[in-house]
Amino acid sequence: MTQYIGMVAAVLTSASFIPQAIQVIKTKDTSGISLSMYSMFVLGVALWTVHGFIINDLAVIFANIVTFFFASIVLGYKIKYK
Repeated sequence: MTQYIGMVAAVLTSASFIPQAIQVIKTKDTSGISLSMYSMFVLGVALWTVHGFIINDLAVIFANIVTFFFASIVLGYKIKYK
């Protein structure tokens, strides 16, 4: 049961980055986004992914891989259109 709760939480928190990524891709407007915050966040998510593999927790792995993907898109656009 705990694993299912973790997976639902992973889906919800990871999916929350999709609207931001879509908006940035469409508008290329990153003026309201902090470069330092997104840089630290993407690094933190990468480390959480490594942690998930170390402890073999699928919810942690899944959530952070998906979040890393979408947050990296936003970060990439922030760097490109700064």
